[in-house]
Amino acid sequence: MKEIYLAGGCFWGVQKFFDQFDGVLSTQTGYANGRTENPSYEDVRYRSSGHTEAVKIVYDENAISTKQLLRYFFMIIDPLSVNKQGEDAGENYRTGVYFTDKSLLHDIEEAFEEEEAKIAQKIAVELLPLSNFYSAEEYHQKYLDKNPTGYCHIPYDLLHLINSFQ
Repeated sequence: MKEIYLAGGCFWGVQKFFDQFDGVLSTQTGYANGRTENPSYEDVRYRSSGHTEAVKIVYDENAISTKQLLRYFFMIIDPLSVNKQGEDAGENYRTGVYFTDKSLLHDIEEAFEEEEAKIAQKIAVELLPLSNFYSAEEYHQKYLDKNPTGYCHIPYDLLHLINSFQ
């Protein structure tokens, strides 16, 4: 099993999107790479804690590769946007790929290079080791399952037509 942390704007949709894939064993919304310990949503959203909304993804690399996860990730974000995805704007909505296992770095860098070649521009997605991650409050976990009409910047079709990707 491997883990990777993906920040793609509002974490509700990112979690819902990745929960659909075979090989994704678990997901958890949370706050990554900030300046304070144990932030609340209010700290992240309104008090400049420096965290970004992120999703911890634990996956079976024999069922889904790191590169495939990142190909899917690039489908649901604007990789050129800085501190904004959909209607959500601010440092806490920056995009990023964070890792704890350096053995993933080669595949992550290749996925970044593929995306840059595809769009013929340098992407604005952070690529950093994970410095910290704090679980979001329970009401943020699986939010769109609990609130199916909740806001999400990811197109609805991508959240519900996963069979077309596999």
